[in-house]
Formats: sequence, C-alpha cells, structure tokens
Amino acid sequence: MSSSRKHHLKSLMLSIAKGLLEEEVREREEERKRYMAENCPPLSMPRSMQELQELCREIHHKIDVLDEERYDLEMKVNKSNKEIEDMNIKVQDLKGKFKKPVLRKVRMSADAMLKALLGSKHTVNMDLRANLKQVKKEVKEELRDVGDWRKNIEDKSGMDGRKKMFEAEA
Repeated sequence: MSSSRKHHLKSLMLSIAKGLLEEEVREREEERKRYMAENCPPLSMPRSMQELQELCREIHHKIDVLDEERYDLEMKVNKSNKEIEDMNIKVQDLKGKFKKPVLRKVRMSADAMLKALLGSKHTVNMDLRANLKQVKKEVKEELRDVGDWRKNIEDKSGMDGRKKMFEAEA
C-alpha cells in the first residue's frame, strides 16, 4: 500500500471519528437538557408565606429521597468492592503464588517507627538507656597484710603452721 493511500485512509478515519465525537457531544447535551427538564422544573417564586413553606417542604422531601438513594448506592458500591477484594484474595490463594513486594531499606529511628505504627496521637519515647537499671559495681578490696613472705612461710611450715592455717580460716 502506498504512502498516499495510507495518508488518505488515515484522514478518512480521522474525519469519521471527528463526526462521531461531535454527534456524541450533541447527544450528551440533549440528554442533559432532557434530564434537567424532567427532574428540575422551572422555579416559580411563591407570592405568599404559605406557598413558600409548601415549596420548602417539597424541596426538603426531594433532598431526603435523593440522600436515601445516594446512601443506598454508596452501600451497594462498598459491598461490591469488598466482594471484589475477597474474590481477588481467593484467586491469589488458588494460584498458589504470592508475589512478595520488593522491600526497600528505610532509615528510621525506633521513635519514628513507633510513632508511625501507633499514630501521631501517641508519643512514645524509646530511650532504652533510661529504662536500664543502674548497677553500681562493687569493688572488692582485699588488702592483706602480707608483710615479709619469708616470715609467712616460716610460720606456716611444719605441723604447727598448718594447724594455725586451718584455725585462721575457720
């Protein structure tokens, strides 16, 4: 197919599409006008207080009806969305494959993580060092009066020395 033929077909398709779009816009406008004429009659200003109160009652009644319809439709949509979600979960379970999302590293302190999990209402301070118990080290001071080691050995030598050693410990 030659390029001039392609260009000619393309221009024909674009002109047909343009005509269809214009027709669609015209139909939408007609539909809008018909809907407005059907659901929104022209407003006539009442002359007396009684007519004004009656008009207000009618408008309130219409608002109530529309709110009920809107609420019903919202509930229907929410129910449908929940059913779709449940069915998607069932499909995932039946497939047997679950794609784990790629996790990325996030630098976050423990305080920020708790704040994100618990919400901004809860302020939690995660100072772990403050929660630790303070322990004082006991220093064992064993100061012996050693003195001269030769004299110590002489005292402990022989049976008398061993006897003294056992008596001293007890």
